[in-house]
Amino acid sequence: MNQTADAYRKELSRRRRLVVAFEWLCRCAAWGSLALLIFFLGAIGYEAWGWVSFDFLSRANHYEADKAGMMGGIWGSIWLVGLSTILSVPVGVGAAIYLEEYAKAGWLKRQIQLNISNLAGVPSVVYGILGFTVFVRCFGAFERPQEFVLSLGFIDLPFRLPFGAVVLSGAGTLTLLSLPTVIIAAQEALRAVPPTLRHASYALGATKWQTIWHQVLPAALPGILTGVILSMSRTLGETAPLAVLGVASQVTFAPGKIRGISDLATHPEKLVQAPFDKFTAMPLQVYTWIDDPDQQIQVHVAAAGIVVLLAFLILMNSVAILIRNRFQQKIRW
Repeated sequence: MNQTADAYRKELSRRRRLVVAFEWLCRCAAWGSLALLIFFLGAIGYEAWGWVSFDFLSRANHYEADKAGMMGGIWGSIWLVGLSTILSVPVGVGAAIYLEEYAKAGWLKRQIQLNISNLAGVPSVVYGILGFTVFVRCFGAFERPQEFVLSLGFIDLPFRLPFGAVVLSGAGTLTLLSLPTVIIAAQEALRAVPPTLRHASYALGATKWQTIWHQVLPAALPGILTGVILSMSRTLGETAPLAVLGVASQVTFAPGKIRGISDLATHPEKLVQAPFDKFTAMPLQVYTWIDDPDQQIQVHVAAAGIVVLLAFLILMNSVAILIRNRFQQKIRW
């Protein structure tokens, strides 16, 4: 009897040591990651000290490091994130609704789901090659650029096919990149809605679409916004697809040649022409500065660009999280 009790105490003591060791291993991993993050941010902040200023944000890019600025990259990134979000969210949420609410279980649904999961893990440079083929070259269907005019009623918008390395090509490529993330996150959010909410809506005489629109989607909106936040963050920081598209890094103007709010008041057509204009983006500018052979001054400019990029990323995510939390507070079930 005593031998059994001693063996039990030894086994219990061994398990407790394993639990403590695993707990400290997790703590070391968490605090080690935080320490590395603080170290890297501190190093970048040290290199960027004194270089981030209003002039740096408002100046156009320049070949000389002390005259370089991020105005073109900032506006290019804003256009890229805005257009890709507008394009990816309706398509992604619509695909998720179809797969979760309408599609019947079978071979076709399994194949679609499998391909979406696979596309979420495809390297971004592959999407850049696809975007170059589809948007920049239009599969080579045109031997020479073809000019077209799109009439919107209040303005005639000229554009050409193939598009070339313009904002719309970059936004379309990044839309393909972010779509799998939006679809998967929206599907998980729709699955998290309790079935009793649907049953209660049906019991009150609502149709399937009324139930989805008025009950399921509002309840799943916080989860859907989480996927949108992730896709926006990835869109803002991507460099490889834009480099494959042939996007220039030394762009000295904002898309549409827009100089300010007053410029839009006098020339509103510039806002419509901006998606078909040349552009650059913040990650591409930072990559170009880092890749420059003259590292003495360029490293400070690149560090300043990284700080600006991180600030925009934090600001954008903070606004999106506040909107998500606001909708989450309205959920009652």
